[in-house]
Amino acid sequence: MRNSIAILLTFSAVIAGCNSSTSESNTQQEPLVNNQTDTQVSAPELIDRKVLFGNPSRFQGRISPDGEMMSFRAPLNGVMNVFVGKLGDFDSVKPVTHDSGRGIPVHFWSKDGQYVMYTQDKDGDENWHLYAVDLKTGDTKNLTPYENTRANVIAQSKSKPGVVIVGLNDRDPKWHDAYSVDMASGERTLLADATGLGAIIVDNNLDVRLAMKPLADGSYQILQKEGAGWREIFSIPFTDTLTTNIVGFDNDNMGIYMLDSRDRNTSVLVHLNLDSMEKTVIASDDNVDIGAVLFDPDSHKPIAYAIDKIRPIWYAIDSDMEGTISKLNDQLSGGSQVLAQTLDNRYWTVYTDESDESPVYKVFDTKTGELSEMFVTNPDLEGLPLVKMHGAVIKSRDNMDLVSYYTLPLESDPDQDGKADKPVPMVLLVHGGPWGRDAYGYRGDIQWLANRGYAVLQVNFRASTGFGKDFVNAGNGEWAGAMHDDLIDAKRWAVSQGITEKDTVAIMGGSYGGYATLVGLTYTPDEFTCGVDIVGPSNLQTLLESIPPYWESFKQTFYRAIGDPSSEEGKALLADRSPLFKVDDINKPLLIAQGANDPRVKQAESDQIVEAMKAKNIPVTYVLYPDEGHGFAKPENNLSFYAVAESFLASCNGGRAQPQGDAFANSSIQIPHGLEYVSGIKLGESGEGMEAVSK
Repeated sequence: MRNSIAILLTFSAVIAGCNSSTSESNTQQEPLVNNQTDTQVSAPELIDRKVLFGNPSRFQGRISPDGEMMSFRAPLNGVMNVFVGKLGDFDSVKPVTHDSGRGIPVHFWSKDGQYVMYTQDKDGDENWHLYAVDLKTGDTKNLTPYENTRANVIAQSKSKPGVVIVGLNDRDPKWHDAYSVDMASGERTLLADATGLGAIIVDNNLDVRLAMKPLADGSYQILQKEGAGWREIFSIPFTDTLTTNIVGFDNDNMGIYMLDSRDRNTSVLVHLNLDSMEKTVIASDDNVDIGAVLFDPDSHKPIAYAIDKIRPIWYAIDSDMEGTISKLNDQLSGGSQVLAQTLDNRYWTVYTDESDESPVYKVFDTKTGELSEMFVTNPDLEGLPLVKMHGAVIKSRDNMDLVSYYTLPLESDPDQDGKADKPVPMVLLVHGGPWGRDAYGYRGDIQWLANRGYAVLQVNFRASTGFGKDFVNAGNGEWAGAMHDDLIDAKRWAVSQGITEKDTVAIMGGSYGGYATLVGLTYTPDEFTCGVDIVGPSNLQTLLESIPPYWESFKQTFYRAIGDPSSEEGKALLADRSPLFKVDDINKPLLIAQGANDPRVKQAESDQIVEAMKAKNIPVTYVLYPDEGHGFAKPENNLSFYAVAESFLASCNGGRAQPQGDAFANSSIQIPHGLEYVSGIKLGESGEGMEAVSK
C-alpha cells in the first residue's frame, strides 16, 4: 500500500539524484554556438507523423506481484488495450480488454495478481470508472458503475487481497467518500464520509487513519481518526501545500513518511511518529525537492529516492541498498522511472528514456544487478534522424535559476554537441500545470518540431514544481506577469546563444502552456511569429468559475495563486491577466485547438476568444474535437491536429511540412473557423471518413 495526499491538482500538460555536471549546469555562461557557421547541412528525411504520433507498439509495461507475468498496453484493432502473458514470452501474450473507443489509458495489477485493473472515462470527461479483469475467468467488472461519478483509487494492500479502497463522489460531487470495494463481487462498503475533506488516508491494513481538510486561507489541517470523529494533529501552511504530502505509513502503522517542505525550502523525506510527533529527516537536497521514493513492499521502509534537476539520479537510503542502486545508476544515462516492484522486491519495472531514441521498459533484478530489456515502445523509430535534448540553467532577470531544456535540429547542430552552427527558427514549448515541470527524455512532439527544422526550448518557469517551495510560490499572482517574463528571458537567452534569431520564434503549449501562448500573442505580440494554443484558458475568471466540483478542496490554492474571483481586487487582477480582454493586440497568426469534453478548461474558454477575434476581424484558426477532453487521446485525432499545426507553423515560422495525405482519416476533427488561414490543409477529401466542418 502506498498513500499520497492529493494536495497537488493541476491543469495538466497535454502532451507527465541531481545531475549537476559542469557541462549542464553552467551552459548559460558558455556560448552554444560553434565558430564554423558556414557549414551547409542538408535537411534530414521527414519523419512520418504516423511514427511519431500513432500508437506505440507496446507501452506501460508492468510485472505481476509474483514476478511471473507481464502486462502492457498495445494496439488491438488500432485501439490501445491491455495484454497479459508470461514474463519475457511474447508468444503467450493475449489481450484481456477489448475496447474500441479511446483506449485504456492506465492499468495496474491487484496485489494478489488475480486481477488486472484499469481506469477509463468517456470521451475525455475525466469521470473515471475503475474496472477489474479476472485473469482466471476473463470476466471484466465495472467496480464503480455510477453515473456522473469520478473514481479515485486510494490504496491496496497485500494484507487484504481482493479489496481496493476507492474514493467516490456520487453522493456529493465535491467530496470523495472512501469505500472498500470487493473486486470479485463489486460490493462496496462505506469507510468514511469525506464531506469537507480533501483526502482520506488509510494505513497498511486499509484502515482509515488520517484525512486532509482544506481551510479558507489555503492551508490544510491533517486530521487523525478518533472514534467517530477527527482530531487535528498538524497543519500545512498555504506556502507548503504544493510541496508537502504524505506518502505512506510505516510497518507498524504508528508513523507516516512524508515529503515535507515546512520550515525549509525544499521537500525532504521525513518520518513522523504519530504519537510523539517526533520528526526524523531521512533524505534531503538543498537545491531541489526529493522526487520519487521507493519503499520495500514487505517492511514498508523507504529504500531509495530520486533527485532530478537536469536528469534523475537514484540514491540508496540504507547502506545495504547502496550496491544495488549503484548498479542501477551505472546502467542509466537518461531519464528513468521505477514504476513497479514485485512483492519480494526482487524485480523492478524500470522505464528508461533517452531523448533521441525510443523509450524502453526494462526489468531490474535487485539480486544480480542485471537490467534487461522488456520491450522497446516504438521500434519504428530505430534508424530515423532523431536528435538529442540538452540541459541548461538560465538566469531570469531577477536572478532565479530556470532549469531548461533545448533541442537543436540537425541543420543547426549536425554533430549534436549542443552548440548551434547557425541560428534556425525556434518553438518555445511551454509546459502545462503550471504546477508541473519539463524533464529530460524522449517526446514525439519535440522530435517532430526538430525534424521540421525548428530548435525547441522548454523552460521550467517560476511556479514549476520540483525546485523548492520558494520557486513554486514565486509564481503566485504572476500569471501573465513574472511567469511570462521567465519565458521571454529564456527566449532572449536562446537568441544570445546563437540558437535562433529574435524574429523567428513561435510559442506553443497545452493547458497552462496554451494560456502562455495566448499571453505571448496579446501581452508581448512583438516577441513571437505565431502561436499554437491547445486547451488553454483565455479568461481567468470564467476558468475559476467553471472548475470541476471535485476540485473544491483545492479551490483556495487556485485563488491565491491566480486571483480571487470573490473579491474586487481579485476580479481586477484576473481581468488584467486574461488574454480575452487584449485580443486587439493580437497581430500574429494563432491556432487554437480544443476538446469539447474538457472538464478542466471548458470549451467556452476557446469559444469566447475565437468569437472575440471574429468580431474584430482578427484571423484565427479553431480546431475542435467533439470526442476529446483535456488533450487528445485518439491517435487519429493527434495525427490530424499535428498535420494542421505543422502546416500552420510552416507558413508562419518557416519550417518544413509533411503533406496532409490521409492525416484526417477516421478523425473527428472539426474546424469551425479559419481553415483559410492554414495553407496546405483541405477538408472533405474523398475517403477520409471524418466529420470535419468549416464555417
